[in-house]
Amino acid sequence: MWYEESVFYQIYPLGFCGAPFENDGILTSRIPKVIDWIPHIQRLGANAIYFSPVFESDTHGYNTRDYGLIDKRLGTNEDFKKIVDELHKAGIKVVLDGVFNHVGRGFWAFQDVLEKKWDSPYKDWFHISFDGNSNYNDGFWYEGWEGNFDLVKLNLQNPAVVDHIFDKVKYWTEYFDIDGLRLDVAYCLDRGFIHNLKEFTLGLKDEFLLLGELLHGDYAMFVGPGMLDSCTNYACYKGLFSSFNSMNMFEIIHSLMQQFGPEDWCRYKNMHLMSFVDNHDVTRIASNLNNKDHLPLIYTLAFTMPGFPCVYYGSEWGTEARKEEGDPALRVSFDKPEWNELTDFIAKLAEIKKNSEALNYGSFRSVVLTNHQCIFERRTDNERILVAINASDQPFTAHFDAGCGQADELFTGSLHDFGGGSELAPYSAEIWKMER
Repeated sequence: MWYEESVFYQIYPLGFCGAPFENDGILTSRIPKVIDWIPHIQRLGANAIYFSPVFESDTHGYNTRDYGLIDKRLGTNEDFKKIVDELHKAGIKVVLDGVFNHVGRGFWAFQDVLEKKWDSPYKDWFHISFDGNSNYNDGFWYEGWEGNFDLVKLNLQNPAVVDHIFDKVKYWTEYFDIDGLRLDVAYCLDRGFIHNLKEFTLGLKDEFLLLGELLHGDYAMFVGPGMLDSCTNYACYKGLFSSFNSMNMFEIIHSLMQQFGPEDWCRYKNMHLMSFVDNHDVTRIASNLNNKDHLPLIYTLAFTMPGFPCVYYGSEWGTEARKEEGDPALRVSFDKPEWNELTDFIAKLAEIKKNSEALNYGSFRSVVLTNHQCIFERRTDNERILVAINASDQPFTAHFDAGCGQADELFTGSLHDFGGGSELAPYSAEIWKMER
């Protein structure tokens, strides 16, 4: 599928557009700002974009009020259709956040229950008990997502709820022409619902992507034929930055070997998972790394490990923000995109990644591994790539059997000779395309 050869760019629209946190109900066309960023996204090399929630919600987007309306703080449905059209003209696929586990208290069907209680025809759309009371003194108890009662859990066992969601997904696909969905908290969703959603979307559009947010557990339970196409690789997220901060490359390489290595028990080696160094929910990577010299190196790992990478808007030029400062700090509005050495480096990575069969589809094998350095192989029948990273402030010479005498170094376009060992400069990354 198309996503397997893609570089994703994530935008959190409400923050990106500088919308007020509380839904003030004032229709304001802020979303066209995305059009101004298309040249930057193209220059970066991203060919797919993942939008965090865009539909009408109470506050942060994940407490949906109406699945059929673009949030008034962002603009109109017509505004967003134009955005998708312009992105498609630029060769950029569009994936939306599908928040189907829960809705906001402002969701129209829940509002009907608040008004009519047990007389509401929508009372079975939620997990409700009229023998209790809620934190909001509603006169009935309802289940909230993980104890958050501003997020009202939907009853996905109710066919009417499923029909409503599927009807809206069909509308998004037919009117906006989206290319896929990222399923919020997919680990909470009923697997039967995911299967039915997959079957439904197969009939909507060829190669429609279902990408799940999975934080933990066995990805093979959710990803595969008739289920999700892919998921977020949170299992490697911590290992990516922790390996650099502790100067222990064994951590991330061992994780990758467990997931994608040659052994039969490596269950994910035929999966294409989304790799990332940060997103809208976690500390920005420039604030998470102890040493800023490691920024290009961690992006090299994220782009060359099995899977496909996603860059969070603003992080490509090293924006800093910490989770403990609050979500608004992570989801800021920039007047315009910036470009620096890091951005330039990521753009080169994107082109290398997209144009390499081995990096898109190849096997994974560790070749050289020390605390401060790693060299690993990505390989298909047609192409062999070696990725070398030196996280140390000292040069390092790697002595190993490369299986050939020379290779093309893809960052610089220069010829690399393996004779006498391969010297890596301090804080450096090289990608070698090997002779056949």
